Amino acid sequence: MKHSKSTRRRGLVLTIAGLKRLQAGILAMEKVQNNGEHFTLEDLSAHMGVSTKTLNRLWSLDTGVDQKTLKLCFSAFNLELQREDYAILSGSNNTENYQPSSLSLDTEVSSLDLFVTQQHDQLENLWSYPDGPVALDSPFYVERPPIEELVYRELIQPGCVIRIRAPREMGKSSLVLRLLAFAQMQNYRPVNLNCKQIDINCLTDLNKLLRSFCWQIATELGIDPKLDENWHEEIGCKLSCSLYLQSYLLKQSKSPVVLVLNDVDRFFEYPQIAEELFSLLRSWYEEARQDTNLQKLRLVVVYSTESVCFPLDINRSPI
Repeated sequence: MKHSKSTRRRGLVLTIAGLKRLQAGILAMEKVQNNGEHFTLEDLSAHMGVSTKTLNRLWSLDTGVDQKTLKLCFSAFNLELQREDYAILSGSNNTENYQPSSLSLDTEVSSLDLFVTQQHDQLENLWSYPDGPVALDSPFYVERPPIEELVYRELIQPGCVIRIRAPREMGKSSLVLRLLAFAQMQNYRPVNLNCKQIDINCLTDLNKLLRSFCWQIATELGIDPKLDENWHEEIGCKLSCSLYLQSYLLKQSKSPVVLVLNDVDRFFEYPQIAEELFSLLRSWYEEARQDTNLQKLRLVVVYSTESVCFPLDINRSPI
């Protein structure tokens, strides 16, 4: 007679509530002990008394750690571990093998549609609700399960593209803040670009636009741009941009780079530029399946739903 296999526990994983509490504790201690500067992964490892490998497992949200380790991490920031802070993994637990269907990397570009209009009335009634992005430690941030968890899980996928689209003033910037905080906890290198700051003369010249992007990315990463030395007009600006990103910038980065493009709807008023730019972003996603340097790139595209005013070929654009 065959005996049924008993369910084997695989440890504990942080819930979104637990991750939020731990992030708040870390932020509070950074303000007190580190002049508001973010701790590195090594700093956190030393402070918590656990290895960087264990921390990476903890931040992944899908690999279990033991309860003793979890209590140690929380107590390092004067927090008491509570039951809602963690979930239990087992051999048959769906959490362990979780693959978000709406963020599939097999055939379509990852997308994250923030349709949260049902919370609009609630936000309007909060007279003291902050104007602009909600700070990480603010009690006014309204979580929208499972959106935050999907973002965090997708961000650790090599070469991913995350699309954040929602009506204006519906929390896109606040979600990006939390995405970047999670990226820093993973020891990723964040590059947060605001497309509204791009000069108008770059919006009618693709070569100028791509050089501007590359210069900003290099500067944010602390790399000498050396654009003239690594830009080849003979092969065209799109290929020059791709080679610059792959062979110059990403090759020098040991950690994944999270590139956030905010307000890409700025380009929708320039359809020809938009089509060329978005097809380039799409090509990076597709090439990342084979290119190890492009696999370091985590691309996040942010825009408002009201701004889509021209048709885009889904096979040529991540939007």
